Amino acid sequence: MSKAITKESKVFLEKYLNNASPTGFESSGQKMWLEYIKPYIDDYMVDNYGTVVGVINPEAEYKVVIEAHADEIAWFVHYITDDGFIYVRRNGGSDHMIAPSKRVNIHTDKGTVKAVFGWPAIHTRHDKDPKPSLKNITLDCGCSTKEEVEELGVHVGCVVTFEDEFMILNKNRYVGRALDNRIGGFMIAQVARMIKESKTKLPFGLYIVNSVQEEIGLRGAQMIAHKIKPDVAIVTDVCHDTGTPLIDKKEHGDFKGGKGPVLTYGPAVQNNLLKLIIDAANEEKIAFQRQAASRATGTDTDAFAYSNEGVPSALISLPIRYMHTTVEMTHREDVEATINLIFAAVKKIKDKQDFRYFT
Repeated sequence: MSKAITKESKVFLEKYLNNASPTGFESSGQKMWLEYIKPYIDDYMVDNYGTVVGVINPEAEYKVVIEAHADEIAWFVHYITDDGFIYVRRNGGSDHMIAPSKRVNIHTDKGTVKAVFGWPAIHTRHDKDPKPSLKNITLDCGCSTKEEVEELGVHVGCVVTFEDEFMILNKNRYVGRALDNRIGGFMIAQVARMIKESKTKLPFGLYIVNSVQEEIGLRGAQMIAHKIKPDVAIVTDVCHDTGTPLIDKKEHGDFKGGKGPVLTYGPAVQNNLLKLIIDAANEEKIAFQRQAASRATGTDTDAFAYSNEGVPSALISLPIRYMHTTVEMTHREDVEATINLIFAAVKKIKDKQDFRYFT
């Protein structure tokens, strides 16, 4: 049986997570992802904004999507002061509270410019000092004037990413920035690999979709859903591991790393497809957790579900700690279980399966 994670795929995971792919500027990561999955697919497409789709059985009429999103939160250079300090604007849901003292990469046409989010020393601060906010966090790239900054190639609109990289804690926790949701891109790529290695024959076309621009409103998924016009979509993203301090389980639910992927109940989730996934989990003895979504799921599931004339869609989430920080953390066993569950669910779908709500 093909393994969910191999030594070779773990090398790809580290390289893929360490690469910067901020929202709207995902091209380098998308090229890397496409090169990885090419041996496992029959064809591929890239849309106008950079969403990449690997296709197995492209000639088939019935179309099944498995999807993740490729972009990570980041910053934009917003304003450069006369004395060389840089104010920023969010690109996605970037957290100003974690910024002070972080090292960053400013991506320019001249290459990467190193900088830091500075913050006044503890000796100079007082009890009533303001907390970090977009009004007071600034980047320092070692320049004394605006002209010096611009000579480095930095200008308003340059995108900025944190430079933290992948590591493994206690042999079983994957840690890094942008697990949300490049770990999803990794997982759907492993499903494609397992289909190839196990010589699984699918009676439909499988579209392995790595969407752009999720972090600013599900935009890549909205575009590609209309291009593909799928018959069914299984989306994977992350959710909160609430087993850490300072999180209220009464508000955010009870999900813990190591206890399996999380299946969502909610209006955008088509119940018959969800039942198929639950049946696949039970048949394969894959442990899973459950969550309820109020209104929208907040993931690309919503974009696929409400596209075209309505696409039966479901969400399989990976619980992670410390979302939207540079130390997002997930359990290796949950990654393996999520890969295996998507693989099992895909194999369970029949040719032109009817997911109508009722007949």
